[in-house]
Amino acid sequence: MTDLAGQYFDAAIAHLQRVRDEEADGVEQAAEALARTVREGGRIFTFGAGHSSLPAQDVVYRAGGLVLMNLLDVPGVTGVNVVPAQLGSALERVAGLATATLDTGPARAGDLLFVISLSGRQVMPVELARHARERGLTVIGLTSLAYPEAVSSRHPSGTYLKDNCDIVLDSKIAVGDGELSVEGAETTFGPVSTLTTVALMQAVVASAVGKLAAAGITPPLFRSGNVDGGRDWNAKLMAEHKDRIFYSF
Repeated sequence: MTDLAGQYFDAAIAHLQRVRDEEADGVEQAAEALARTVREGGRIFTFGAGHSSLPAQDVVYRAGGLVLMNLLDVPGVTGVNVVPAQLGSALERVAGLATATLDTGPARAGDLLFVISLSGRQVMPVELARHARERGLTVIGLTSLAYPEAVSSRHPSGTYLKDNCDIVLDSKIAVGDGELSVEGAETTFGPVSTLTTVALMQAVVASAVGKLAAAGITPPLFRSGNVDGGRDWNAKLMAEHKDRIFYSF
């Protein structure tokens, strides 16, 4: 392994340890909100634009995950799936797209929405969080609190994602999202934002599963489709919770 590869692993591990230690209370608050939504029959949605969609997708329809997690998909924004790729970034700055997505979807008061945005400055995540709270949803934001101290908001209100959430989890990512530098490279590289935010999302789910089980409620969890009986198990759970999942016909 090259020295830079080792440095990247060291940086990622150190960052995960920091987030584990410093965001423990926030993770527990988010987990309680998630467990409460499951208990009370609410729906659960996740959203992220561009690469921030990766942590949002990671908890949806996967082995060991809660059956009730739904991806809030905005065409052209979720992932890096349009050409030119810059169009996805431009759509994040279009006012009205987030509210239209929420208003035409199944989300309702009492539901829970995770909004993931590294900088928290773009129009779409801010607008989505604001509108969701106005409609009575609980909003959990995953963002880096370093960005509002260094960059301006692009939302007309001048606010950031952090200002429009019920619970905020700080990924601690430095502005620029690069952990490494080397002579000859003109910018930092080696981002750990995806690793960190995926870990935060999975930690919230794990804690919520524990809270449900401790309360005597069987958490609706997917099994791997690659083990015997897994597909039948999953089909049964999806049928039982069909009024709360929106990724299946």
